[in-house]
Amino acid sequence: MEIRILSVDIERFDASTRMPFKYGIATMTHLPHVFLRADVNFDGVNQKGISADHLPPKWFTKDPEKDPLEEIEDMLVVIENAGKLAQRITSDSVFNFWRELYQLQDDWATNSFTPHLLAHFGTSLIERALIDAFCRHQGRTFAHLLHENSFGIHWDSIRPELKGKEPKDLFPVPLESITIRHTVGMADPLTEEEISEDERIHDGLPQSLENCIQFYGVNHFKIKVNGQLEPDIERLGAIENLFNRLNLVDFAFTLDGNEQFHEVSTFREFWNSLQESERMRTFFEHLVFVEQPFHRDLALTEPIGVALKSWTQAPPIIIDESDATLDSAFNALQLGYRGTSHKNCKGVFKGIINRAMINQRNLDAGTSRFLMSGEDLANIGPVANHMDLVVQACLGNASVERNGHHYFKGLSLFNASTQESALNSFPDMYVSENNCVRLNIRNGVLPVHELLSFPFGTDNSHF
Repeated sequence: MEIRILSVDIERFDASTRMPFKYGIATMTHLPHVFLRADVNFDGVNQKGISADHLPPKWFTKDPEKDPLEEIEDMLVVIENAGKLAQRITSDSVFNFWRELYQLQDDWATNSFTPHLLAHFGTSLIERALIDAFCRHQGRTFAHLLHENSFGIHWDSIRPELKGKEPKDLFPVPLESITIRHTVGMADPLTEEEISEDERIHDGLPQSLENCIQFYGVNHFKIKVNGQLEPDIERLGAIENLFNRLNLVDFAFTLDGNEQFHEVSTFREFWNSLQESERMRTFFEHLVFVEQPFHRDLALTEPIGVALKSWTQAPPIIIDESDATLDSAFNALQLGYRGTSHKNCKGVFKGIINRAMINQRNLDAGTSRFLMSGEDLANIGPVANHMDLVVQACLGNASVERNGHHYFKGLSLFNASTQESALNSFPDMYVSENNCVRLNIRNGVLPVHELLSFPFGTDNSHF
C-alpha cells in the first residue's frame, strides 16, 4: 500500500471552563480546542481523517516564567510543523508512516531546542488523523485493525523483546465500559457548604466533590497535591472526612504529585508524614499508585533510580510527564518505577507498545506488578475524548481519569447540530439535559461500546 498525506487543515475553537481547573502550576479558565483534518491518499483513493485536542498551557512545558499565550503558540507551531513534515512522506503502512514522521519531528525538535513531549503532541495529532482515515478507508474499527495488526506495527523496532509477538498475545478483548476516575483539582470545592452563593454555578451539573459523588456515582478519584505538607494533609483529611460522611467505603484513588519533588528523600519524608495517623493510614490503603511526584528534568536520572530501588516500602510510582520519548517507559521500569500513563496526546502507537511491553513483563513474571494508567488532559468530545477512550478500552485500561465533563459543560462549546449528532450516534454514552448534551456517567461508569463500533470512535458528521 502507498500512503501519502495531501493536505492538513486546523480549525480552532476558543473554550471556557465552567469552573477553574488548578493543576500543577496552572489554573485553567479558558484555552483553545483544535480540530485537525487530513486528506490522506491510500493507493490513489482519497480519504479524510480527523483528530482533536485542547491546547493546555503549563503541561507539555511547565515553565512558570513563560506566558501561557506563548505556550499556546508553541503548541500550534509543533502541530503545523508536523503537518508540513507529514506531506513529505510516502510510506507502505500506517505504522511506518508514523515512525518516519516521528523521526523527522524528533530531529526538528532537537535542532530547534523544542522539548520532545511538546514536539510529539504535533506528531500525535497527525497520527490520530491518519489512523482515523485508515479505519474509514478500510471500513473497519480501530479494535479490529489493531488485533489483526493491519496498522503494520513492528513491535521489535521499538522494543526488541516483543519480537514475534502478535496483538492477540498482548491485548485483551476491548473493554465495553470504563470506570471514571474523577479528578479532584487543587481549587475544587470539596463540599457544598464551601461554595458561596456568588461562586455557585447554576447549570445543572455538580460543582463540589460531594455533589459529583452523588450525581455521577463516582468512587475512583485522582487527587492532586501541591507538595506542601500541611495544606496537603489538611485537604486529604477533609476528603477522608467527606468519604466517611457519605459512607463511601468501596473506593480507590491515585495521588498526582505534579512534579513537585526533586529528590526521593524529600518525597519519602512527605509520604511518611501523610500517614502518621491511623485514620490516614487506613485511607491510604485505597491508594492505587502515585503519579509523577518527581520533576521531569530529574525523574529518569540514575540517582532517582538508585533511591527508588533502595526504598523497599515505596508506594507504586509511575511516570506521566516524563514519558517524552519512545524509550521513556522502558527506562522508567529499569529505574524502579512501576509503569507509565497513556493519553493520546503522547502518541497512540507509543501507548500501544508501552502497554504491550508492560503486559509482556507481567506475563513473563506471572505478576501484575507493572501497570499502565489512563490519564486525561480535560478531554471533551466529540472527537478527542472519543478517540482517547477507544484506545484506553483497547489497551485494557479499566479505570481512566476523565475531567473534561467536569470542567466544561458537556458539548456546549459546539453548535446544536454537533451535539445532536453525538447524541444520535452514541445514545448510551450521552444524555441531553438542561439544553446541553453531556456524558452519561452512571454509578461511576461510562459505556464505550458504541465508540468501538465506529471506525475510530467518531461518526461522519465532522466532514
